[in-house]
Amino acid sequence: MPEVLKAPLVVEFPFTRSLGPVQSAFLTGLRERVVLGVRTADGRTLVPPVEYDPVTAEDIRDLLEVAPTGTVTTWAWNHAPRRGQPLTTPFAWALVRLDGADTALLHALDAPGPDAVHTGMRVRIRWAAERTGAITDIACFEPHDGDRAQPAGHTGEFEDPVTGIVAAARLDYTYSPGRAQTAYINALSGRRTVGERCPSCRKVYVPPRGACPTCGVATSEQVEVGPRGTVTTFCIVNIKAKNLDIEVPYVYAHIALDGADLALHGRIGGIPYDEVRMGLRVEPVWTEGSRYPDHYRPTGEPDADYDTYKELL
Repeated sequence: MPEVLKAPLVVEFPFTRSLGPVQSAFLTGLRERVVLGVRTADGRTLVPPVEYDPVTAEDIRDLLEVAPTGTVTTWAWNHAPRRGQPLTTPFAWALVRLDGADTALLHALDAPGPDAVHTGMRVRIRWAAERTGAITDIACFEPHDGDRAQPAGHTGEFEDPVTGIVAAARLDYTYSPGRAQTAYINALSGRRTVGERCPSCRKVYVPPRGACPTCGVATSEQVEVGPRGTVTTFCIVNIKAKNLDIEVPYVYAHIALDGADLALHGRIGGIPYDEVRMGLRVEPVWTEGSRYPDHYRPTGEPDADYDTYKELL
C-alpha cells in the first residue's frame, strides 16, 4: 500500500469582540497597572471581574481595586511551554488569589523549578514593559517575600478606555487524508482525477472517501473520471478573501466530472462571471508545477441536458 500522506495544518483567524463596561475597565486598568475586581451584593470581590453574579445572576457593576500581590491557591508545572504562552522557559500555571479578592486569577508563575512552587506561596504581578489593555499586560507572577501591597482605591474611571480586543484564534495539528484521498491527491499530481466505485450501488465518488456515503460499505476500486465535466450549480463571489489573489467578482461552482456520481467544487474562469450557467461544459486548467487545477474553463461544447445532471444538484 502506498504511504498515506500527512502534513501540518494551521487554522487561524482573528476573533474581534467588543467590551462591556466591566471588562473595559478591567483591561484598561491592566494597561495602567491597576487590577480591578467587581463587588457582589453579598460583599464578595471577584477577580477577574464578571458582569453577572455567578451565584445569583444579578447584574454587578461595582468596581474596586485589589492589590497586585497575592497567594497561590493551586498550581501545575508546565515543563514544555508552547507557542503563544506567556513564558518561553518552563513555568507554573497558577491560580492566584490577589489580596482583597475572593476568587483566583489564572496566569503564569515564573519560578526556577517545581520545587520552588507551593500552595500558599506569596507572589506579585510582574507587569509587561509595553501594555495595550489585554491580559498579557500581566507578563506573569513572580515570588514575593515583601509586604502586602496596598491598592490606591481606583474607581475604575479612565481616560481613553479600551472598548474592544482582537484575539488570534489558532489551531495547529497534523492532518492525514487517509488511504482513499491520498490516492486522489497523488493522481492529481499527475493531472488525473481518480474516484472510487461502490461495490454495491456502483456509484463513483470524487473525491473518494474510502466508503460509500449511501450504502456505508468500503470502497477500493479506483476509477479515473473527467477531465471534463458539467456545472451543476454555482455562486458568484463578491467579497475578496485576504489569502486569495483573485479579483472579484468570480464564480465558484459544483462540477460533475464525466463518469462521477458526486460533484466537486472549483472556480470557473475564461468566461465573464455573468455568463456562467447550469449545464455549462468545462475542463480543468493547470498551471506549471501545480498539484491541482487552478480553475475550470468552458470547453465550447453545447450545454448538458438538465436530465443528465439533475440528480447531482
